Amino acid sequence: MSAPIASKPFFAPTRSCVYTVLVAVMVVTLILSNIGASKGVTIWEIPLDGGFFLFPLAYIVGDVLSEVYGFKASRLAVITTFALSIFTALCYWMIITLPPAPWYDGQEALARTLGVVPIIVAASLLAFVIGQLSNAWLMVKLKNRNGEKKLFGRIALSTLLGEFLDTLTFCAIAATAIGINTFQVFLQYLFVGFVFKSIVEIIISPVTIFVINKIKRHERKAVAPTV
Repeated sequence: MSAPIASKPFFAPTRSCVYTVLVAVMVVTLILSNIGASKGVTIWEIPLDGGFFLFPLAYIVGDVLSEVYGFKASRLAVITTFALSIFTALCYWMIITLPPAPWYDGQEALARTLGVVPIIVAASLLAFVIGQLSNAWLMVKLKNRNGEKKLFGRIALSTLLGEFLDTLTFCAIAATAIGINTFQVFLQYLFVGFVFKSIVEIIISPVTIFVINKIKRHERKAVAPTV
């Protein structure tokens, strides 16, 4: 007996304007996160950076792209975000390098905010690519196996994998640049970062599910006349 139509995996075409908007949101989120990373903050004695509140949005968008449009579409979005983030970093470097006018007194503040240490930029971008692609791969893999069912399980498991690899990659590359000089401190930083991000992601999963279902309904209606 064939599976019910509702349980079969549905992937919308990327020609939708919604897909374009989601990619734009992912790009802006990562660029703002890298700017926020230049400021250290402490919340409930937990050391974080100024862009910490943006990472849930990045993973919500990543989950939506994977669930609604599939792995290839998600991979294209991640690669596009990666390329534009590198372009942004190069623009920052050019802006900072240009000689300031005699009346301009913000050079030092500009360089401190936008002139992020290259190794941290590299760590952030590589962690983003590895985390998002692994998140997308597992989410689509589980969806192909279970169809439209068990959405929360897909989000939770893919988040755990993506966040772990994201955090591990960033910490492994940028540890010395951010002042981590012992293996014990490295493990603490890795554990706290992974657990904190994962808990937040799972807590906001109802929001992710709501957004996914809304976009799925919209995309199903958009393709219905051609089916």
